[in-house]
Amino acid sequence: MKPLHIEICDVTLRDGEQTPGVSFSCQEKVDIATKLDEIGIEVIEAGFPAVSANEKQCVKTIVNLGLDARICGFSRAREADIQAAIDCDVDMVSIFIPTSELHVRLKFKKPREQVLEDSLKMIDYARDHGVQVRFAAEDASRTDMAFLREVYRRAVDHGAVLVSFADTVGCLIPSEMQRIMTELVASIDRPLCAHCHNDMGCAVANTLTAAEAGAFQLHTTVNGIGERAGNASLDELLVTLRMKKGIDRYDLSHLKELSQMVEKYSGITLPRNKPVTGELAFSHESGIHIAAILEDPAAYEYFTPEMVGGERHFMLGKHTGKKALEHVIASIGCELSEKQICRVLDMVKDHSEHKCNVTPEVLRKLIKKAKETQS
Repeated sequence: MKPLHIEICDVTLRDGEQTPGVSFSCQEKVDIATKLDEIGIEVIEAGFPAVSANEKQCVKTIVNLGLDARICGFSRAREADIQAAIDCDVDMVSIFIPTSELHVRLKFKKPREQVLEDSLKMIDYARDHGVQVRFAAEDASRTDMAFLREVYRRAVDHGAVLVSFADTVGCLIPSEMQRIMTELVASIDRPLCAHCHNDMGCAVANTLTAAEAGAFQLHTTVNGIGERAGNASLDELLVTLRMKKGIDRYDLSHLKELSQMVEKYSGITLPRNKPVTGELAFSHESGIHIAAILEDPAAYEYFTPEMVGGERHFMLGKHTGKKALEHVIASIGCELSEKQICRVLDMVKDHSEHKCNVTPEVLRKLIKKAKETQS
């Protein structure tokens, strides 16, 4: 197991809030930031202060919470944006510029070299005002490597403490991320950040691959929310880092609670089968599976629900076995004969094959019916 030198920057309060239709209140942002801090997240991107007076006040409020996490503000390469972040007394300002030919042409309509020169002055401005700078290349994954290296090297020359690689449209697969990040880490004398979007479902895999290639700061959002298909999911990445890389400094027991909090505040309902924090993440129906789990949960669970603040559930359906049914019936305080259990099992299978859920209430009715039939 190769050790990784990494930290997490969670961007839920900025990039996560850019999910269409999502807007967090100031108190909701405080709640999320506090929970992220309890988990041990090293950097929290608190927002984009130049967006509005209210956003600026929210960022200030988070800065003043006295969290252990460093607080970052987001900014375009504009003096007014940077000053708004400075006014919030953030620890770091993340200054971003588009670097791909496509983005520069659409947004600036002038040579990318000029865009870079203008942006470097903004790094100087931020540093002159005593704030650290993370310099981010937007659409870096579609930027030619020679220019991207120039962007990062010039940013380092002007004092950026971190340089960030954004796969803005989620166009990379892990093999591409491995090649690109390996080359950048070898050629840039500053820690690299990996900011991955999930348009093709590769955000977590790409983020882990970037870390394996030497990236230091890994960007995430709770539940993977964000623009379009979202960003790398915090909970999935943290569990992967624990299970595959031995990184155990984060308190994962808060993940389920945090996930439910962000689900409620964002209004973005989680898929029931979402890894780690979804409703079905530790739910089992197959009789073969449940029988094994009753002997040893590791048979069908790679990590425990307790590790992430979740719970194990046994579901009843057409795949349920006798042993599982006996366990569930005992758990609700019922006692049945062998013949009655077999009768209930037949009714459970028949009920579920009609696409009907076997809820605890339904189970009690089936038990009552079995008892009446066998009396």
